[in-house]
Amino acid sequence: MAYKTGKRGKGSRHVRLEEWFQSSKAWSSMKPGPRALYIELKRRFNGGNNGDIFLSHRDAAKALNIGRDTVAGYYAELENRGFINKTRGHCLGPAGVGQSSTYALTESAVGLKAATKDFLQWSK
Repeated sequence: MAYKTGKRGKGSRHVRLEEWFQSSKAWSSMKPGPRALYIELKRRFNGGNNGDIFLSHRDAAKALNIGRDTVAGYYAELENRGFINKTRGHCLGPAGVGQSSTYALTESAVGLKAATKDFLQWSK
């Protein structure tokens, strides 16, 4: 993926959270833990891999410096509020190696399908 460059020709990756996204009821009422997990998931989004974003519970727990049981609740919170959709569940691969679930960010399109933005419909 090519990065946009500034005046000096050096681009850098960043996570962008638009104002309309942050001001949604689902986001503004959510605790910091699930927000941090969402940012970690979005860091793995490269503009073309929505629906194939993966971050295991173990790696998420390590990135957020928390326990795996806590991470499971954060994933559930993001799914319940409509920020992410699980596109493939975790499983044991053909070589006996576990494969983590993959996710789609609902704020972005998945292939040719438009973004659903399910979180905008969320209410307490």
